[in-house]
Amino acid sequence: MAAMMVEHNEEFLTPAEVANLLGVAPVTVRAWAGKGLCADRVTPGGHRRFARHEVERFARERGMPLANGQLSTTPRTLVVDDDPQVQRLLCEFLAQHGIETAIAGDGFEAGFQVATFQPNLVLLDLKMPGMDGLEVCRRIKADPATRATRVVFLSGYLTAERREAMRVAGAELCIAKPLDMAVLATQLELGEAPAMAENSC
Repeated sequence: MAAMMVEHNEEFLTPAEVANLLGVAPVTVRAWAGKGLCADRVTPGGHRRFARHEVERFARERGMPLANGQLSTTPRTLVVDDDPQVQRLLCEFLAQHGIETAIAGDGFEAGFQVATFQPNLVLLDLKMPGMDGLEVCRRIKADPATRATRVVFLSGYLTAERREAMRVAGAELCIAKPLDMAVLATQLELGEAPAMAENSC
């Protein structure tokens, strides 16, 4: 993947935007790029970008429908955590990035919100009363209507065994608590983050 200048007369998309457009996770987009299936470019600052016409060609060749024919203009994130302080912190943080949010305080409420709010991303606590985060993630990924939803675990109990369980359940990332908001912004690609996949489950 060679670095090159990005032409200003073309529309270029971030991995997260391509993921929204094609209904997959950003890690899948990066995997396609790594295999040379979907052409990407890297800016001088180390940011991966995809020419929109290349993405549309890639989707057309594979019979993949585009989300509503265009990019989602209002990203939606569901915050699932039983700690009101964490809920408030994340919602305020996401609002600063123009992201619409909804809150669920437990796994059962999360299932309802996933169906009605239809988030692009779920920020999911591991330890909750009743249904835990792993079961919530499994249910999201088992449903054809929601399996493309990104799931990112937030936990203060990250061990190698738990990371593997999260990965098997279908999570994209596992981010440690207490939360470092700069790290969170980078991992969720909310800012101009270089193309990397640290904290992958």
